[in-house]
Amino acid sequence: MAQTYMTETGNDRSGPEHSGSRFRRLLDSWRHDSGIWRRGLVLAAFSVLLALVMLLHAHIPNRIGNIGSLIETFLPWLGIFVPLVLIFAVVRKSATALIAVLLPAVVWVSLFGGLISDKSGAGGDLTVVTHNVNAENPDPAGTARKVAASGADVVALEELTGDALPTYKKAMAETYKYSYTDGTVGLWSKYPLTDNRPVDIKMGWTRALRSTVDTPKGKIAVYVAHLPSVRVKLNAGFTAGQRDNSAEALGIAIRDEPIKKVVLLGDLNGTMNDRALSPVTSQLRSTQGAAGDGFGFSWPAAFPMARIDQIMVRGVEPESSWALQDTGSDHLPVAAKVTL
Repeated sequence: MAQTYMTETGNDRSGPEHSGSRFRRLLDSWRHDSGIWRRGLVLAAFSVLLALVMLLHAHIPNRIGNIGSLIETFLPWLGIFVPLVLIFAVVRKSATALIAVLLPAVVWVSLFGGLISDKSGAGGDLTVVTHNVNAENPDPAGTARKVAASGADVVALEELTGDALPTYKKAMAETYKYSYTDGTVGLWSKYPLTDNRPVDIKMGWTRALRSTVDTPKGKIAVYVAHLPSVRVKLNAGFTAGQRDNSAEALGIAIRDEPIKKVVLLGDLNGTMNDRALSPVTSQLRSTQGAAGDGFGFSWPAAFPMARIDQIMVRGVEPESSWALQDTGSDHLPVAAKVTL
């Protein structure tokens, strides 16, 4: 004969009522804990410091090791400390730390909350892509085919080597009728390119160029740039002096551009938060900030932590912006659609 096993209501410890009573007991234990406001003062102080760093990052001096620019490069990642502090505050049973952690949480949301939401639209007259293909890329033809398959109308490639350039030209020619390369940068387009010329960014060799793209909706000036790399060294800090000088030279060239519609494509080796890139960022809009669907990190490809590859515009309207899939480079390509 089958047996029926019944659980008494009083012994059922998995229902919502039991969960509620457990929460009430926790609150009661905290309410009668005389040390709840005295514990976690270090955590509270750290929370205030974290909030101040994020809020006042532009005032952190660059005189010593460019520490301000280094922090700004990875500024969004400071938000990771918020849930960590929250967990430690709960473990320590510290009401002071729990209240203090609200400060960096609010600051982070105010700075980066807008990047989390999807601001992309369905329109766009022109799709553009920029990609640092990596000078040591073992499969340049494969990378070129993947970029061309993106459906972009205009493609900028950086870190082109003399040995690999013929391979890129051959692979890209299948999709793009027009091209212009100079030094280690290149531009490919489905529309005619005119007024092609290098842009001097104080490097000693060509790492930036400018071209007029004659689209069906009118002419636009397209700049391709690969600013110098930055390094973090124990004895020198964040070495970005050469990049900063190149950013200033690029900013001057864009300032003097006679065509009103401008698109900048390239690896700027810096984020939009980095004040050292202000000669460029003060004149142009970031497509990711205006029409992205997330942070759009592009480097390093294996675990993207920063968006140092940029698409910026002036006189045109960003509709959407995103990062493409891995192509075999150490960077991810980034793309955008714009309305002319």
